[in-house]
Amino acid sequence: MNQSNKKIIFVVIVAALGYFVDIYDLVLFGVVKADSLKAIMPRASILEQAAMGKHLFNMQMLGMLIGGLIWGILGDKKGRLKVLFGSILLYSIANITNAFVTDTFSYSLIRIVAGIGLAGELGAGITLVSEMMSKEKRGYGTMIIVTFGALGAVVASLVGSTGAGLATLFSNIFNFQIAPWQAAYLLGGIMGLTLLFLRVGTIESNFFNTIKSKESVKKGSFKILFSSRKNILKYLYCILIGIPIWYVIGLIIMNSKDDFGPWLGLSNVSNGKAVMYAYIGLSLGDLISGFLSQWLKSRKFVVKIYLGFTAITCLIFLIFIKQISLENYYLFCFLLGTGTGYWAIFVTIAAEQFGTNIRSTAANTIPNFVRGSVNLIILLFGFLLSMSCTTGVAALIIGFLLILLAFFSLSKLDETFGKDLNYLEEETT
Repeated sequence: MNQSNKKIIFVVIVAALGYFVDIYDLVLFGVVKADSLKAIMPRASILEQAAMGKHLFNMQMLGMLIGGLIWGILGDKKGRLKVLFGSILLYSIANITNAFVTDTFSYSLIRIVAGIGLAGELGAGITLVSEMMSKEKRGYGTMIIVTFGALGAVVASLVGSTGAGLATLFSNIFNFQIAPWQAAYLLGGIMGLTLLFLRVGTIESNFFNTIKSKESVKKGSFKILFSSRKNILKYLYCILIGIPIWYVIGLIIMNSKDDFGPWLGLSNVSNGKAVMYAYIGLSLGDLISGFLSQWLKSRKFVVKIYLGFTAITCLIFLIFIKQISLENYYLFCFLLGTGTGYWAIFVTIAAEQFGTNIRSTAANTIPNFVRGSVNLIILLFGFLLSMSCTTGVAALIIGFLLILLAFFSLSKLDETFGKDLNYLEEETT
């Protein structure tokens, strides 16, 4: 193995570990928010704590939207590596700080900061690996990043729900009492800071190095990104093919305890376990979709398969099942997660649609707009419920609308498997 291949493998490993910590923190808040709010708001009612939890989640998603813009532009102007370093440093510090919040204002502020940090990891990693690997094999690199990274959700679920031992360990180390939810946040921050040391020696994309000193090349420009109808539509289509993923994760899975468990006759569903099984499925789905994409030499066809599988699984889960055991509920969480396992291909498609000078901007902002769409999805879900739709019917209407839009958008995008990415976008006047 030559030195260049070793460096590429190292970058893939580091990007995968970074995304692991990224997903750990993204999911961790949903797992520990109830315990943390009980400690911070001891006199508040359960409804007040639940409302604050939704507010904090919205603040995190707001941070991710802001961060997607910031890191995307910086990735094109200053380099992919600097974004990788900066984003993980920011959300690691936010994690550690989050362990010691004592009021809801501080909690809100830190979730915004954490969201900004979380927004940069995936897009920068996918862009860097896509530009470093050969056009025929880069799908394997992005597959490894997302497949391994998704397991961070599994660890977050386990640590968040069974963190007593970890809390005892940290209490002994720091010589003061630390609750399990605090220990979970501390672990995320420590993992992130540890990862920064591993990043020493990683290399920048040659594509970016070629243009970074050229003043004549406009980099990270939204004016270029939106200067033509073609680019605007490509950008919109890329967002729309990813939204069904967060429809499943953000609406169905993360509201298992309050909405979809009771809809199926269960009162003891754990959101943490639902998320864990869904992300195990997502990780497996990404692994399979990555291999299928390389074998079939097509990204679009594999996404079609996954969208079809998601539509069928949602139909069965939401309409045809009326009573279900807890074990089978978690099985469906796994299957629904597997259907969303085209996340790696989706982000790769987004990166491959645009030139080197705006690729990071696109690859960072598109996934974060997809994540941010969950707020609109939940608003629409609440509206349909207020119109006397049942839980299952309301979710199904939204799901099939989004899946149909994804199929339409996919038909409008070019196949990007094996596409040469060494080109620039020019501003259209």
